[in-house]
Amino acid sequence: MTATAKPHVFDATTERFQEEVLQKSLQVPVLIDFWAEWCQPCKTLGPILEKLAAEFNGAFELAKVDVEAEQQIAAAFQIRSIPAVFLVKDGQLVDGFAEALPESAVREFLKHHAIEPAAAPEPEVEAEAPPVDPHAEVVRLRHEATEHSDKPELKLDLALALLATGAARESEQLLDALPANLATDDRSLRARAKLGFIAAAQDAPPVQTLEAAIAAQPGDLQARYLLGARLIAAGQEQAGLDQFIEMLRLDRAFQDGLPRKALIDAFRVVADEDLVGKYRRKMSSLLF
Repeated sequence: MTATAKPHVFDATTERFQEEVLQKSLQVPVLIDFWAEWCQPCKTLGPILEKLAAEFNGAFELAKVDVEAEQQIAAAFQIRSIPAVFLVKDGQLVDGFAEALPESAVREFLKHHAIEPAAAPEPEVEAEAPPVDPHAEVVRLRHEATEHSDKPELKLDLALALLATGAARESEQLLDALPANLATDDRSLRARAKLGFIAAAQDAPPVQTLEAAIAAQPGDLQARYLLGARLIAAGQEQAGLDQFIEMLRLDRAFQDGLPRKALIDAFRVVADEDLVGKYRRKMSSLLF
């Protein structure tokens, strides 16, 4: 059994475990499959997991761990019998099972953790479309949402367009009225995260006041959070991320893990993938 040349499947090693599993799980869930050549149930479960990894098209990654070759990883997870499967999300071990489940049960396990098949990647567009005027987009979507009241996805589109124009209150009202399936859509989560920063920024002191408070007391994490929220809301994304990273460095447990939550919300808001990747690595190095 080998993960070579199989989509979204790889052989995990001790040397690269943090990068390929823990850091990767900050972006996408990682399923860890502990197996060995002599394990007959593993030969039943392994192909099922690999088939689903390909079918789900990147909705999760499958890390294969040969317990004979990677005894250090097996010891870290206290593996006493195989097959053993663990799910890691956002750098944390969240669930697992220790038997050769049938395919239907594995699908239910993934569904329970909100892991659904991802759509195939869209073909590359040769030329970028001209930028859309957000105010014109609001007008267009208002009309469409009225004409097609049976399509709640148009209300999500309208909420996002309103948010782009600064109409946070109306955007939030539309998001609150969305059905459950759209309320957990990635775009809804992104909008909620941005609204959270906008709300925090509205009640926060001016940037200069917050900067002065931090200069006087670098450990003032509440001031750092409010400053970061103000900066993210104003589009100064890297400066905002710097405040949240410093919060995590100083006290990751502050207000029930607010530094980590603020970073994850910021990652949803920031569109620059390179910038997000850079700060995900910084967060991972502090957490692990």
